[in-house]
Amino acid sequence: MRKLFFVLSAVLLSLAAAYSQSGPAPYSTIKTTGFALTETLTVDASEAPRKVFHARLTIPATAGDFVLLYPKWIPGEHGPTGPLVDTAGLFFRANGQPLSWHRDPLDMYTFHVDVPKGVTTIEASLDYMDAMESPGGFSAGSSATEKLAVLSWNWFALYPKGRGSDEVGVKATLRLPTEWSWASALPKESESAATISYATASLTTLVDSPVLMGQYLKKVPLQAGQTPEHELDIAADSAAALRLAAPQEKAFQNLVAEAGALYGARHYRDYHFLLTLSDHVAHFGLEHHESNDSRTGEGYLTDASQWTLGAGLLPHEYTHSWNGKYRRPAGLATPEYATPMKGNLLWVYEGLTEYFGFVLTARSGLQTPEQWREELAEVASGMSYRPGRNWRPLEDTATAAQQLYGSGGAFGNYRRSTDFYEEGALIWLEVDSLLRQKSNGTKSMDDFAHLFHGGENTPPAVKTYTFDDVVSTLNQLVPYDWRGLLTDRVLKVAEHAPLAGLENSGWKLVYTEKPNLIAKLDEHHGVDAIASLGLELSAQGYVRDAIEGGVAARKGIGPGMKIIAVNGRRFSAELLLNALREAQKSHTPIHLIVENTEYYRTVTLDYYDGPRYPHLVRIEGQPDLLSDILKPRVTTLPEPFKGQD
Repeated sequence: MRKLFFVLSAVLLSLAAAYSQSGPAPYSTIKTTGFALTETLTVDASEAPRKVFHARLTIPATAGDFVLLYPKWIPGEHGPTGPLVDTAGLFFRANGQPLSWHRDPLDMYTFHVDVPKGVTTIEASLDYMDAMESPGGFSAGSSATEKLAVLSWNWFALYPKGRGSDEVGVKATLRLPTEWSWASALPKESESAATISYATASLTTLVDSPVLMGQYLKKVPLQAGQTPEHELDIAADSAAALRLAAPQEKAFQNLVAEAGALYGARHYRDYHFLLTLSDHVAHFGLEHHESNDSRTGEGYLTDASQWTLGAGLLPHEYTHSWNGKYRRPAGLATPEYATPMKGNLLWVYEGLTEYFGFVLTARSGLQTPEQWREELAEVASGMSYRPGRNWRPLEDTATAAQQLYGSGGAFGNYRRSTDFYEEGALIWLEVDSLLRQKSNGTKSMDDFAHLFHGGENTPPAVKTYTFDDVVSTLNQLVPYDWRGLLTDRVLKVAEHAPLAGLENSGWKLVYTEKPNLIAKLDEHHGVDAIASLGLELSAQGYVRDAIEGGVAARKGIGPGMKIIAVNGRRFSAELLLNALREAQKSHTPIHLIVENTEYYRTVTLDYYDGPRYPHLVRIEGQPDLLSDILKPRVTTLPEPFKGQD
């Protein structure tokens, strides 16, 4: 993935200077009054099982060419992802009469409405069609099934050009399907039958407050009796999927307590974990200031494997309330949804969130320490097999995030993908280890979290930051060349993954024939032979990726091909692993039959080192900082969850 080249110091200085540029000023605190204009929005979700939502808006207007915008850059999605293509039935009217309109020929998200003289309010109507079992697309992905739906208000929003989202008030009303319940961080004003009237809120707050709804919906108070209030809201495709075992509830209770201990303050009125359990919606997590929209498989709470594999989802999204929402890179703090976002600091926004999410996963007991270390080994190994790091610095994966999110897995090792998440976490582990070493154990990233994300308890607010602010905060804790370290890790290409944090913490990455616990839990989804043959395969033998320069790639195998047979026998994951072991013993090549666009050929792999799985092992004689990082600060660990009958 890499080519060698020299990075001139002048280039580095100019890039570092770009970090310190401030973006537009965002909203500073949550608003409920004092808007420049107030719209009404009525959404009829009664046809959600049919994947159709109907919306009507009333919008204060001015005569002439009145310009309205549809949200394009959705916060947290880091790109121009507004699902305009999924809207239809757009009409504008005034006093019951239709108005002519046209779309801007250069900006598809801009609409010009011809408003007659004397008209001060117009009505708009539109329908939103939910994606059909789409696996991606964030909030534009599949969001509704026969029994549940997650509603994102940006689907229906239209607002006047020139107005910031904090200046526009919205009085929203929602109609649910019969016998469905709902959950949201958006405060309600009243509720009657299947209709909810919400308190007037800014467009900023509305878009930041999705609604989870469904026939099977369960609400679980967390840290009851403490303020602010926290609630786990779960909707599923079946009643059975809502069963919450005692160790699981204990872990979620711990998560709230441990996050409070980590950051030292909370910046929300109350908080809702909106958890969707379905095999028919897009699976992802999306942060909001007072809630998170997290979606995973229907068996998440009942199957031990799904539980362990998805353990980090809620800690990551919850952490974003502090890192990403309250503290936000200046380039991502735009005043509305048309201004492009600058993602070059996503290695802090997402990378630091990934690190703190890892930490909270362990401290709350969502994973055991052994499971946590095995997952970290997987992360370290995955970032080690990235030939693209020879040409692409980590910062560029952040800047290009809006392209990389939809790039798919093929050639991801050479192109690089959204590596600022996992590689960012490794970098912040290194920073944590250095803070602990250089302060003789008196300072850590916990202190950074208090200083950078803490302060006083507040309602939702935004404090922007730059690269300089990050460096300055670290230097307040321990004087060191943090600018130089982070510049080296983020702005320069590097042949090797940043594993110094592991070694500083008393652990090292090794490979053995023993399967990695986390990879083994997920083996029904495919075969991880990256550290051996340089292949990532589906369970059916399709090549998802081939490491550029790896054993298989050198023999002409690439993404999109399919392994048909191993040593003359029809492919299976078990057969391939047995072939690796046999080749190691007998020192005989492995023969594969490979299909590529309807052509077949035999490929011989001269590989004799057997299966290689990543693990972490202790470095003798070094302090075990990693185990101290994982220790709960204010809670006790629950019993490990072993699944439900």
